Amino acid sequence: MNMPKQGTDADTVRGLRGLEDSRSSVRLRAALAVGTVPDPRFIGRLIERCAIEPEFHVREMLTWALTRHPASMTVPKLLDELRSERAQARSQALHTLSKIGDRQAWPAITRALLTDADDEVARSAWRAAVVLVPGGEEPELAGVLATQLGRGERETQLSLSRALIALGEGIMTTLRAAMADPDPRVRAHALATERLLRDPDAGFEFAIEEAKRVVALGTSSQEG
Repeated sequence: MNMPKQGTDADTVRGLRGLEDSRSSVRLRAALAVGTVPDPRFIGRLIERCAIEPEFHVREMLTWALTRHPASMTVPKLLDELRSERAQARSQALHTLSKIGDRQAWPAITRALLTDADDEVARSAWRAAVVLVPGGEEPELAGVLATQLGRGERETQLSLSRALIALGEGIMTTLRAAMADPDPRVRAHALATERLLRDPDAGFEFAIEEAKRVVALGTSSQEG
């Protein structure tokens, strides 16, 4: 007797309850179970849970479970989440889209998402964009990403640098323009990104501190 590919209704009920359990370990196991035996009936609930799940490791398992389902079923629902008012819903949907890698999602990676006021959303959008960008559109994407240079704290700046570097040597024109920006934070971030592009082993902390010194010395020379 062949086993069914999908679980029984009782399995579905247990799985849905597990995703809502107050214990993160139970939610983690429920997401693992759903991903192990994909069932389209779970897609909506997985996406809903992504928007509110407080634990990072559980969110990662929810994303993995979604990637185990057909993209034709998950991507349209994830795109709907990009319009959510909840920042985590947008961020996690972008993260999941980057893992699925279906380039049909590219038109939904808008400038508004790439410049979202929420750092987590913006960072997820940057990562998704470099995965999904069609060949030939990298320079335009680099131009949008460059508008975010100097933004946020180290973690956010490192995410942006990595996204720009992932676009390849073609970003140099954009970086050179940013190195002449009136804002010293933008100049330092552009210099640090260029350093990491040339020397990936340099480390961002070293690169950004060195860039700050260069910018400060340049400013002092100009003032003198």
